[in-house]
Amino acid sequence: MKTLRFFTVILFLILSFTAFSQDFEVSPVLMSFNADPGEIQKQALSIINHTGRPQKYILKLSDYTVDREGNKKNVAIGANKHSCIDWITISPSLIELNPNQTASVDIIMTVPKDGFSTRWCMIGVQAVEEHSAAEVDKTLSSVVLIVPRIVVLVKQSPKSNRNYKANISNLKEVTKAGEKFRTFEVLITNTGDNIIDASVSLALADMQSAKEEKFPAEKVTVYPEASRVVRLKIPKDIAKGKYALAAILDYGHRQPLEGTQMMLEVK
Repeated sequence: MKTLRFFTVILFLILSFTAFSQDFEVSPVLMSFNADPGEIQKQALSIINHTGRPQKYILKLSDYTVDREGNKKNVAIGANKHSCIDWITISPSLIELNPNQTASVDIIMTVPKDGFSTRWCMIGVQAVEEHSAAEVDKTLSSVVLIVPRIVVLVKQSPKSNRNYKANISNLKEVTKAGEKFRTFEVLITNTGDNIIDASVSLALADMQSAKEEKFPAEKVTVYPEASRVVRLKIPKDIAKGKYALAAILDYGHRQPLEGTQMMLEVK
């Protein structure tokens, strides 16, 4: 009986175009397609073998969702109605590279005629090694060892899809005892049909002097029909008085700024 042992390291490097494991490199780690319904687009995924021996790599599609904290979670294929797995072809899906060799894999997006909405999925790139029985268990004839995995996020939204819409709500203080800052929480909800990369910031206005202070923004990605909780901080050493605290959402695409506010009294 064969035994499978899995040592998986998932690297979600959204802000980087290249991801490294100990033994190989994949680029890019975010593939964005904008094919209109009925259109086919192709992009290249680069894999580099940094080991000193020939190495096989397998590429597998999977689905994921994102929770309110921004954590990506694997779900069963087909469980996410926004999946684009059925639209993707990987060629080849299994390759072997010599030491320091680079290969290019074609990722082909074929959008059906009714594919007007934004979709997403991910590609796991895994290094696969075969070991003899003596290396693992003398009672086994062979074993397959799957070593570190790099995840590539794939997004598809038609060029014609201009449905960007989001709102901000539920501003409240969540400061905990012992914290050096005052912490506030706000909810960003994507009510449109595009993935948005938003900027969320706080502005504090003195009710007596009308003087306003703005604080550094946080960046957040929100998927369609999903919400994200964002936590923002302001200093604790604010002068006594009454203030209006506003949370401001800017998600670009020529959309107006969204905001919500609360009253804050510093005693």
